[in-house]
Amino acid sequence: MKEYFKKYLTLRKHNFQVAVKKAKRSKMCYAFLAPYAILFTLFYILPVGTSIFFSFTYYNILESPRFIGLQNYISLILQDDIFLQGVKNTFMIAVITGPLGYIASFLFAWLINELPRWLRSIAVVVFYAPSIAGNVFVIFSIFFRGDAYGYVNAFLMNIGIIDAPILWLIDPKYMLSICMIVILWMSLGTGFLSFVAGLQGVDKSQYEAGYMDGVRNRWQELWFITLPNMKPMLMFGAVMSITQAFGVCDVTMALCGYPSTDYAARTVVTHLFDYGYSRFEMGYASAIATMLFLVMILCNKAIQSILRRVGT
Repeated sequence: MKEYFKKYLTLRKHNFQVAVKKAKRSKMCYAFLAPYAILFTLFYILPVGTSIFFSFTYYNILESPRFIGLQNYISLILQDDIFLQGVKNTFMIAVITGPLGYIASFLFAWLINELPRWLRSIAVVVFYAPSIAGNVFVIFSIFFRGDAYGYVNAFLMNIGIIDAPILWLIDPKYMLSICMIVILWMSLGTGFLSFVAGLQGVDKSQYEAGYMDGVRNRWQELWFITLPNMKPMLMFGAVMSITQAFGVCDVTMALCGYPSTDYAARTVVTHLFDYGYSRFEMGYASAIATMLFLVMILCNKAIQSILRRVGT
């Protein structure tokens, strides 16, 4: 046992020495990477670590953090009914708008890629516009106004479907559905642009080789040639789709108010905003952020395992 332990220490020492020698030989590479590594640590790793630490404390900014263990998480899961409502709404938004927006972005990019170059450029601008439109909430708030002057109410009343205006953005029956429509319309953004770039980067000679190897239609071409060559773009689009779906906050707050009627449009991020910026309960808010962070990591891992099977 002692000799085995001695050999293990010797091997570890040898590996450490080899690593140090490699680091010395590559010191210029590390010097160039240092600015990014420092910024990434300061603005990403450190805030995440700090948030996880504060999630185990009671911290209201005015007083020093007081360690309370898992109390914040117990309160979130077992006592906070509004948080559970926010979780339900967030998962509904993520399950519906995430996959639909992801698939729609890819299909539109695939169809646009078949257009002539000048027409393709115009179509890309049109489909990318929703993600950079600053007044999108104003536009949809006009469409779904709760009086007879709202475009949707006016249209439905003119064709005789309804007799009185519907309070689209106040009635809990409609609020979340309207928000999903807006989120889905806005989801044709960065992921769509990456898909267009990925389709443009596929080597055309692979399609000719595929035809010689037995590819007979466009669906086989898509599955066996296009998608395997686009795995990095597919992964990027999936991460962006998940991040946008779980990070919904601005749409619900702008359209349905803060707080919304009966918390019908409450999301996890809205709940986080409430406790962090309105009540200044930073420990509780950090627990919400930590749980959301863990869920997003698990979803990303699940998406990665699915995309690895594409084209296999």
